Amino acid sequence: MSKTLHKDLNFTFHTGTIIRMKRANISGALMKTVIAGGLLLMSGFFTELIAQPLPPRPVIITVNNSQPLAFGAFTPGAAGGTVTVTPDGGTRSSTGTVILLNMGMIYTPAMFYVRANPGTVISLLSGPPSTITGSNGGTLTLQTDGTWPASPFVTSVPWQQQTTVLVGGTLTVGTIAANPPGSYSGTIDVTFVQE
Repeated sequence: MSKTLHKDLNFTFHTGTIIRMKRANISGALMKTVIAGGLLLMSGFFTELIAQPLPPRPVIITVNNSQPLAFGAFTPGAAGGTVTVTPDGGTRSSTGTVILLNMGMIYTPAMFYVRANPGTVISLLSGPPSTITGSNGGTLTLQTDGTWPASPFVTSVPWQQQTTVLVGGTLTVGTIAANPPGSYSGTIDVTFVQE
């Protein structure tokens, strides 16, 4: 739904101008043409402006976590490195001596369901790096990076429907001595901001 804005413009015709045109012996047809052209020119000032409607008040946003950020199975190798999961969910990569393993453990970006009024602009802010603790000792560092859709984004579905937001991340892995085999878990801090 759009609102139409009108700008009030005041126009006045001075009879002196029309009298001067008569005194200058301008023919009736030419004078009508001049007046019609002036009216046509002035009608161009009356345009319709359409603005984006304001969202319903109060603005309400709900966010539900649907899927954790997971990096699958890997081994650090001699020197360690990083493991990255992209926000589109299709790619996992490593750097350094980290070797990615296919042992049936899934890797996924974090998934959130966002519900907001259509046209709401939302940005995601990542918190500081998180410490991930291992079941057999050792810690890893996790930094969230990248979102899909890219932040900021505009919600386009009705309030009853939800927008799926995916968040990727990069895990910094130490040596095998610093990060013994086991299951590592922790929390990430992501803030959704309505602009």
